[in-house]
Amino acid sequence: MLSRTADHLFWMARYTERAENTARMLDVNYQTSLLPQSAAVSQVGWQGMLSISELIPAYKAKYGDITGRDVMEFMVTDATNPSSIVACLRAARENARAVRGSLTTEVWETQNQTWLEVNRSIRSGEFHRDPGQFFEWVKFRSHLSRGVTVGTMLMDEALHFMRLGTFLERADNTARLVDVKFHAVQSDFFGNASEKDQEYDFYHWSAILRSVSGFEIYRKVYRDVIKPERVADLLILRADMPRSLHASMNEVVQNLAMVANDQSSETQRRAGRLRAELQYGDIEEILATGMHAFLTQFLDRVNELGGRISRDFLVPA
Repeated sequence: MLSRTADHLFWMARYTERAENTARMLDVNYQTSLLPQSAAVSQVGWQGMLSISELIPAYKAKYGDITGRDVMEFMVTDATNPSSIVACLRAARENARAVRGSLTTEVWETQNQTWLEVNRSIRSGEFHRDPGQFFEWVKFRSHLSRGVTVGTMLMDEALHFMRLGTFLERADNTARLVDVKFHAVQSDFFGNASEKDQEYDFYHWSAILRSVSGFEIYRKVYRDVIKPERVADLLILRADMPRSLHASMNEVVQNLAMVANDQSSETQRRAGRLRAELQYGDIEEILATGMHAFLTQFLDRVNELGGRISRDFLVPA
């Protein structure tokens, strides 16, 4: 496969996944902001949203003070923000258009229709009238794109590069989410806090689980009240949780093996080693040595993997 074609397929999938992840986090923040809470607590939530995507400087340069309305505008409709939902869906569609001949009709039409509909939705004011419904629609379109891809594409290198893009992006995003949200709760409640703090704790961790479609999964796996260490275990180490770091790295390793070439052995080794650390990891050890340090190192290694994949397979920088 031509490296330029592989590059477009890889980034088409990454941008689609990024749009979905952004919609998931904004939706949870929006729903949480409707709960009774002080303005300061609400602002911390919106600031965390910007922090996850490393966008605080860019936001403040354009909008100044952090407000929920402005953050949603910046993260959804602002075309100058490369991580906004509109910018991601546009980039996904442009990458798909560049390799139209490598996609099935269904995959292309799904990407193209998503781009046309998101513009219509924003122009007609649907997003501002009901943000929650808009975020659900973005998630649905991403699910549809993934399903159509797996259901209609030949199981060759084109599909494997798209899967690589999807799961590298997902690993990066889940790690950012867990890191920022663990820092957002300043006190360790663990049953020692006041009733009010425990109630806030429940909503906080419930929101994190809902943002990765993990609330029902948590109940099924642990059958217990929501505890921070178990949320971390589910989102980092559980291989059967679809959006966990472990599950994402399993997919990265498997798809790397399917496209391996003469110069990719070191990239495969590093991906395999990272996966093995998650496979044999222990959440108590991670918490004891420092969640932030662990996740920061994980993000650095995932970012390095992305760079190595580009050098090994895609268009040279």
